[in-house]
Amino acid sequence: MKFHVITMGCQMNVGDGDWLTRSLQTTGFTPAPEHEADLFILFTCSVREKPEQKVASELGRIADRHRDNPNACVAVGGCVAQQLGTSLWRRFPMVRLVFGTDGIAAAPRALARLAEEPGLRLSLLDFTESYPERDQSWPEDRLPPRAFVSIMQGCDNYCAYCIVPFVRGRQKSRGAAAVVEECRNLAERGVREVTLLGQNVNSYGLDASGDGTSFARLLDAVAAVPGIARIRFTTSHPKDLSDDVIERFGSLPQLCPALHLPVQSGSDRILRRMGRRYDTADYRRLVAKLRRARPDLALTTDLIVGFPGETEADFKETLDLVREVRFESGFSFMYGDRPGTASERLEPKIAPEAKAARLAELQTLLDAGLTASLAARVGTSAEILIEGPSRRDGAAGPSWRGRDPWGRIVNLPLPGHGDAAGTIVPARIVQAKKHSLIGEAEARDD
Repeated sequence: MKFHVITMGCQMNVGDGDWLTRSLQTTGFTPAPEHEADLFILFTCSVREKPEQKVASELGRIADRHRDNPNACVAVGGCVAQQLGTSLWRRFPMVRLVFGTDGIAAAPRALARLAEEPGLRLSLLDFTESYPERDQSWPEDRLPPRAFVSIMQGCDNYCAYCIVPFVRGRQKSRGAAAVVEECRNLAERGVREVTLLGQNVNSYGLDASGDGTSFARLLDAVAAVPGIARIRFTTSHPKDLSDDVIERFGSLPQLCPALHLPVQSGSDRILRRMGRRYDTADYRRLVAKLRRARPDLALTTDLIVGFPGETEADFKETLDLVREVRFESGFSFMYGDRPGTASERLEPKIAPEAKAARLAELQTLLDAGLTASLAARVGTSAEILIEGPSRRDGAAGPSWRGRDPWGRIVNLPLPGHGDAAGTIVPARIVQAKKHSLIGEAEARDD
C-alpha cells in the first residue's frame, strides 16, 4: 500500500512521522506523493485552537479530493486524535485508525491489519504507565543528515493554559540505553545531527519510568556515539534547567550553541497565573549562566499575549524582557482557551482586537531582533551541515541548503559536488536574507 504523511504542529509530531515512515517501509508500505497514495496519515496538534480546526479542514479536503478512490483511507494520530478519539469516525467516514500519543508504537501493526481487512476500524487511545518503546527496524536507504529522537513522552507540569498533559499523558522517560542505541543506528545510516525531543527534556529521568540517568548524563552518552557531530534538544522548561545541563554547553563540542527556552511572559504576575513556577528574575539568572557557559549561545523562546487578566503594563514588561534578553527569534501566539485547562475558567478575558494588536507589536520586535542577528553574521565564518539541494539558486548555479551550529539556514553553491548531503562545509557568510543566510564555501584549514 502507498502512504502519504501529513504533519501538523510540533517537532514531536515531525519525529513521530519520521519514525512511522521508516517503520512502515520495513513492512512493505511505500511512501508516495499525495495524488498516488491510498493511505493518508495525519499527525495532529491541539495545543492551540487553530491547528485543531485545520485538522477538520484537512480531513474534508482529503475526502473531497479522493472520493473516487474506493481504497482511500485515513489514519489520524497525535493530540487531536487523543482528544477527539473515535468521534472522528462519525464525522469522517474515511478515518479507519485513530491513535493517540502512546498508541503510535502499535500503529504499524494496526495499519497492516487495516490493509488486510477493508471493513475494519481500530483505535489506539489508552495511556501507558511507561514509555512505549518502538520497533527499531530500519530501511536500507541512507537517511537524511538530521533526525529527531524522542527521549520521553507526556508532561507533569499542568501549566494553566496547556492541554498537553491531557492529550499526551503524564511524563514517561525512555531508557537511556534505548536512546543511545537509536542514535547509534541513525549515525550508521548517515545521520550527523540529532535533536532530542520531549515535552520537558530538562526533567528527563526524574519520573518513575526513568532509569536513573539524568539529562546531562544522557547528553554525554549521545555525544560519545561515533558519527554524531551535533546535538540539539527541545523543549526546555526554565524551572528544571539544571546547572549540569548548562555546563554541557561549554564542555560538550557536539552540543550546538542554541537553546529554545520558553518564557511565555515577561510579567511575574502573569507567570504566576500561568502556573509556570519561576519568575523573570529566575529566567534572567538562567540566561546569565547560559551566556557565561557559552557566550555565543543563540536563545529562542515562546511567548503568549492576551492571557486572561494581562494588562498593558504586563504586556510592556514582556516587550522589555524581549529587548533585554536579545532573543534570536521567538514563536508568539494569541492566548486561546483550551478545553479542560485551568485558564479556561480565568477572567477577565482579553478582547480579540487587543490581543491582535499586542501580537503584532511583539512580532515586529521579534522580527527586528532576527534581522539584526542575521545581519551580524555577514563576514563571519561557520561550519554548515548540508541537508540537501536548496530551492534558491545563486549566481554560480544550483545551491545547497544547510544549517550552521546555531540552527540558522544557510544557502550556498558547491560547484563540483554530486551529493553534498551530510557533509560539513566551512563557509563564509556573504549576505543576510529575511529568514536565512547566503554563504560561500571556504577552503578547510587543516
